Amino acid sequence: MEQLTLRQRMKEDMELRGLAASTQQTYLDAIVSLAKHYNCCPERLNEQQVKDYFTYLTKTKKLGNSTVNVRLHATKFLYCSTLSREWKFLKLMRVKRAGKLPEVLAVKEVWDILNRIHNPVARMSLIMMYSCGLRVSKATQLKPSDIDSKRMVVCVRNGKGSKDRHIPLPIQTLQQLRQYWCQYRPKSWLFPSKTGVTPISSGSVRRCLKAALWQSSVTKNVGCHTFRHSYATHLLEKGVDLRVIQGLLGHKSLKTTFIYMHLSQSTMTKVHDKINDLMTNH
Repeated sequence: MEQLTLRQRMKEDMELRGLAASTQQTYLDAIVSLAKHYNCCPERLNEQQVKDYFTYLTKTKKLGNSTVNVRLHATKFLYCSTLSREWKFLKLMRVKRAGKLPEVLAVKEVWDILNRIHNPVARMSLIMMYSCGLRVSKATQLKPSDIDSKRMVVCVRNGKGSKDRHIPLPIQTLQQLRQYWCQYRPKSWLFPSKTGVTPISSGSVRRCLKAALWQSSVTKNVGCHTFRHSYATHLLEKGVDLRVIQGLLGHKSLKTTFIYMHLSQSTMTKVHDKINDLMTNH
């Protein structure tokens, strides 16, 4: 069977499962990498070949756990769901999640970076990531109609679990959006690509961010998702309840949001105060 047909079958299965468009594309890209590795349609591969592929990813290429995990989930979907193969190793294989805490920027560092981004479309999309806690895939695909200035909210459509949610829109962000809109008059997409037909790509935003990082004084390992982590951590430091932050981020489980307790400087300060009290001689 031709690879294109297999690709379409897998895509249809993912749509039926209700996977987000960004997840679908990530899974398809992972399967393309598998096909290129063997220069062969994945449907023709046997269990041992796929097993050897993951050994290659982890032992030879030494890819990070999160990257391998994504490829594993994509491979499981293809062979277990689309091709209905009962391969034992796919059921047994587990990849431990990295225990590293994500990087968080100080507010000053956030603006040190943002103020060095010269591309106005990329800059404004990154401001939305920070001030509304959006993923890069959601920020870049916003439409002008998603901004509700009367209710002061941003509508995030088809988030995790295919659910819409509303995020508070800071008045300063709205003011910058208005200035941006008056200057560039975007139509279909709030942050369009150069052609205007499609939204700006995540890759373009990342390249602009990387260039700004080189010029800034920030030495941390920063990506687009860092702005989302910083948003959540800064809200927690301002006293916003963890469950409220959970809803704003669209997390299904509070466990996912709980990581920001470990990143919050105010939380650490409170702990230091308590420990100091314990160590004070009475």
